[in-house]
Amino acid sequence: MPVIRSAEDRRTETPNAVMTTLASPTQGGAGHAVWRVEMRPGQAGPEHAFDREQVWVALAGAATVELDGEPAGVAPGDAVVMPAGVIRRVSADPQAGFTAMVTAPAGARAFLPDGTDRGVPAWIA
Repeated sequence: MPVIRSAEDRRTETPNAVMTTLASPTQGGAGHAVWRVEMRPGQAGPEHAFDREQVWVALAGAATVELDGEPAGVAPGDAVVMPAGVIRRVSADPQAGFTAMVTAPAGARAFLPDGTDRGVPAWIA
């Protein structure tokens, strides 16, 4: 039984958030990546898409999630299914910030709205 210890977590910081990888192909050969996203108050990710579905579960704070330009507010306990190929943007609440647990199939690739391939992010590898 593979157990990935908390000491093996991998943190990746971008200007928009901190992603802590809890399971991934490079951490025990998982077929799905699981990571925690922590966004400070008012932070917003860029518009982008993935070639695979992602599921986000809100843990703390709040956010506005835009899928194909349609905004929806999310709060702790809410789950958002982000379909493959859909342009998305996550914006943290200006006062509370936002924390979520996310999963996606291993090898999920990010791309920009213009089709530019950004590859497999470090937190999914």
